[in-house]
Amino acid sequence: MVENYTPDNLFKPIGAYSHFSKAGNLIHISGTPAVNPKTGLIESDDAYAQTKQILLNFQTMLKSVNADLKNILHIHVFLKNTDDFSEMNRGYMEFFNGDFPARTVIVVADLPKQGALMTMNAMAVVNE
Repeated sequence: MVENYTPDNLFKPIGAYSHFSKAGNLIHISGTPAVNPKTGLIESDDAYAQTKQILLNFQTMLKSVNADLKNILHIHVFLKNTDDFSEMNRGYMEFFNGDFPARTVIVVADLPKQGALMTMNAMAVVNE
């Protein structure tokens, strides 16, 4: 059975998708930009701050199913600019304290959310 989630305390998706889906003990988080859930806007134009907002959004999603960032198996990062890698990495490291999940970083031509320097998606596993 697949359950689809769009928590009320997050921003509305810009397309026809849920923020994440859960099947059994697997969670798949959709591509997530650095939208502040309180304002519905991307409030920063730097990769460090956008990374932190995305991971805060991940925390909100995972918390809604009694999980956290430690449950993440793999994250995909989609950067618009290779030069943002080090600042993305700096913000990312603050959330995982050396216990890093698998990660793939891909540079893309553009993203659908205006102002997004990156988006991330993830897969997590929870205890049933």
